[in-house]
Amino acid sequence: MTGNPLKEIQGARGGSGNLPVSRVRTAYQQVADQLRELILTGSLSAGDRLPSEAELAATFGVSRSTVREALRVLASRDLIRTTRGTTGGTFVSTVNFEQVSDYLETSIGLMSGSASVTVGEMLEAREVLEVPAARLAALRRGDDHLKALREAIEREMLTRGRGGRFREHRNFHAIIVEAAGNRLLSMMTEPVFRVLQAKFLSPSVPDEFWAGVDHEHEAILAAIENGDGEAAAAEMLKHLIALREAYSD
Repeated sequence: MTGNPLKEIQGARGGSGNLPVSRVRTAYQQVADQLRELILTGSLSAGDRLPSEAELAATFGVSRSTVREALRVLASRDLIRTTRGTTGGTFVSTVNFEQVSDYLETSIGLMSGSASVTVGEMLEAREVLEVPAARLAALRRGDDHLKALREAIEREMLTRGRGGRFREHRNFHAIIVEAAGNRLLSMMTEPVFRVLQAKFLSPSVPDEFWAGVDHEHEAILAAIENGDGEAAAAEMLKHLIALREAYSD
């Protein structure tokens, strides 16, 4: 074999596409990837201060400009923040639930209505998340949750026009997810709900449909009030399947 061995191997195999290799990533991206991995695994925790640019450059064996670019990548993903002054520096971000929920809403909104994320997939995701939430709510709800659910239904019935009624519908579901006692469920369900409401709620849903929604909500509340998790889950699934008629591409 003469000349460039890699090229000869590629030629023998019909081109570079057949070689089981990964494209080499740029130096700054490799630095960013390793720092991101340290954050995700907990080696670097929220609030931890990162070493200086000079120290990171020496640790990774790269230039300070490479480190600076890697930190920009992490900052753009809200993984780190930089502050000025004598106590300043670069710190691992403290992320709250609202930030993550807002990010998910924006991302789902951008992907929705295309081949990336369909309305059907979003409705299916609601079922996957909210049916177990109803089951947990029946087991974990407090008296304050029951009171809030009753008041939401009462406001639904008094509301004239789809817009106001739908806001109460959303409140009803949000209270159930809150009663489930799992903040991750709230963080994941609310973005899907908001995108569905903003982009895909049909403008021509008749009042009779919303009257049916009121009765379905009453059945869900009754199961939650009785502490019957399986009945609450079954009523929620039936309700969410019926709700599919309210959304269109």
